[in-house]
Amino acid sequence: MSHPVAEERPAVHGDALNLLRAAIAEAAGPAAAAQRVVDVLHDRFPAYDWVGIYWVDGSDLVLGPWTGPQATEHTRIPIGTGVCGAAAASGRTEIVADVDADPRYLACFPSTKSEIVVPIFDGGSVVGEIDVDGSDLHAFDGTDARFLEEIAALLAPLRPRT
Repeated sequence: MSHPVAEERPAVHGDALNLLRAAIAEAAGPAAAAQRVVDVLHDRFPAYDWVGIYWVDGSDLVLGPWTGPQATEHTRIPIGTGVCGAAAASGRTEIVADVDADPRYLACFPSTKSEIVVPIFDGGSVVGEIDVDGSDLHAFDGTDARFLEEIAALLAPLRPRT
């Protein structure tokens, strides 16, 4: 009986993971480390037009570090609202190939055509998420999901403690 070959991670993802591990280790604290993560993701992946981290605060998601062409007006999102809120409520990665076709999408930027939202877990609970917008339709796939899920695991210890 043969076993399927495990899917290889693209080299660019492996390189970015190594860079991010080093950046987190060298950062001046959790907030600086989280900001470095979004900066590296934005700078290294052309499809990642806007990258932000939302942290869970009670029944809301609150925008933490982000980078992109402009700020979003969605700095506080109730869990369960929009694509971000849906991912936080379900604990599942959400890939939206065409934001105009998804009624949950909370419009941020006219240029956004697709979105991926990846929950950040700590102790089995969703404590935050990575939100990435793209200006191309179908900008994200399962490879992005698996990569960003690995990044989410690196981010979990960086969450603000209340």
